[in-house]
Amino acid sequence: MISIEVEVFSDDIKKLGGGMKEFKNKQKEILLEVENMTISFGMYDSKRNRREFEMVHNLSLRVNSGEILVVAGSSGSGKSLLAHAVLGILPGNAVQTGKIFFRGQELNHRAQERLRGREIGFIPQSVTYLDPLMRVEKQVIGVCKRKERKQQKKRLREIFERYQLEESVAKLYPYQLSGGMARRVLIAGSVMNQASLIVADEPTPGLNRKLEEEMLQDFRKLAEEGCGILLITHEIDLAFEVADRIAVMYGGTVVETADVRAFKLGKGGLRHPFSQAFLQALPQNEFCPIKGLKPYEGKLPNDCVFAGCCPEKTIECEGEIPLKIFPDGEVRCIHAE
Repeated sequence: MISIEVEVFSDDIKKLGGGMKEFKNKQKEILLEVENMTISFGMYDSKRNRREFEMVHNLSLRVNSGEILVVAGSSGSGKSLLAHAVLGILPGNAVQTGKIFFRGQELNHRAQERLRGREIGFIPQSVTYLDPLMRVEKQVIGVCKRKERKQQKKRLREIFERYQLEESVAKLYPYQLSGGMARRVLIAGSVMNQASLIVADEPTPGLNRKLEEEMLQDFRKLAEEGCGILLITHEIDLAFEVADRIAVMYGGTVVETADVRAFKLGKGGLRHPFSQAFLQALPQNEFCPIKGLKPYEGKLPNDCVFAGCCPEKTIECEGEIPLKIFPDGEVRCIHAE
């Protein structure tokens, strides 16, 4: 059964001081939904006692068809673990709870194996995901029937031309590629089978600025054709130009998800103190550092993960912080209005 969501966007964020609100309703299929996901790792301490170290806590988000959801935040906040959990490629010592749905059906390991590389494309952060013993053509095309081979090779040539790769690259091994070429090969593999959902984990390192912009605009075109894209990136200024919504991660969870227009308004358009501080810390803004101590990802607190740095902390911030739903976003902050 296909889930349909009606999203309500407001051009009148609270900074604009109320007044008439303009709403645009869009019917979209929810492609990916993550509900209260927690990821921990079994490790041994110096006394050889096994302990669980929690790295992601109570994380929830969704990606709709036809949109780009950008996931941003500080290093070590769990962004790549989110991507790996969706694809089902977490390490063997990972313990994952919560639920992940793709098109309304819960994803188990068997479903992830079946969909990975077909309905769900993946652009990994590291080029070491390329098999060093396999030629580029075989890795990009993947497994296909003999009668489909000719058509797949034609599509391969089209994709290579789009990402400025010579046709001869198809016959090379990964060690013969430059870093930028290897990155483009990974991107080519993710769009080869016209996936419904693309999970892109830092896809732009090693690319020049022009190619970065062209690649993100290509993501925009894919979204306009109905593809959903979960884009994890530190290139937040570029993401502003193509994103529909932005999810901000801190301390292993999503603290706020808002329409990209809220970010463009500045910190007054956002509700969570970390989202506001994150925006102010960008080079193009005031470059203000965030004061306080970030929680250790192995031992995340049960109360607000930003409490150690938050200037608005009160006694009410102790305990589990519920997710507040607003017409134009979601936020984990007891003081959000």
